[in-house]
Amino acid sequence: MSFKDLPARLATLAHRLLPLRCLLCTEPGADGLDLCPACRASLPELQAACRCCALPLPLPAPGICGACLQRPPPLQRAHAAFLYAPPLDRLLPRYKFHGDLAAGRLLAQLMARAFAGCERPLALVPVPLHRSRLRRRGYDQALELARPLAAMLGLPLRADLLRRVRATAAQSELDAAARRRNLRAAFRAANAAMPTHVALVDDVMTTGATLHAAARALHRAGVERVDAWVCARAP
Repeated sequence: MSFKDLPARLATLAHRLLPLRCLLCTEPGADGLDLCPACRASLPELQAACRCCALPLPLPAPGICGACLQRPPPLQRAHAAFLYAPPLDRLLPRYKFHGDLAAGRLLAQLMARAFAGCERPLALVPVPLHRSRLRRRGYDQALELARPLAAMLGLPLRADLLRRVRATAAQSELDAAARRRNLRAAFRAANAAMPTHVALVDDVMTTGATLHAAARALHRAGVERVDAWVCARAP
């Protein structure tokens, strides 16, 4: 075991030894989750969405949104477990920006339950951070979601297939067009034999620019089908 894996291993051990406790309200957790039944019921599950970008669509039947019909994205399927809305918007920042590994473990568990019925890719590929941002943050939030997700669903984790080779400005500071420009040539696929079907794993999908740039890099390397599995979709 490497030192970089030690915090996650310690968090897992503590989770096994300590009683379940809701991370949102501190009431006792249930159903194997650090989440009480009331808070679990309050999470904004995505009921119907565009198959290609996970944008919420009117019920009853999901289809393809107008934007994806006019300009098909490089993702064949996009699955989001939740909308980025209360109270999920309290859990995700705690994990992504404040090192709350317990929140990350809970989110991975919820993603595994949401995606258990999805068509299985041959590998999960976390959307990587650039090494400079990884040094500042200390962990890669997509990788730390993908690792337990792969284990829970029995899928190979291939963090070696994609690298972020160019440091970019924070996407949250940019509009949609600037996000696309910001990510040009940001990713490079490995010079290796590629699975024909992979799913990119990330925490939040906003405009899709990051996932699209990563998917294009994988397609250029020979991947035939790229899906996206994200925890939350911004409405």
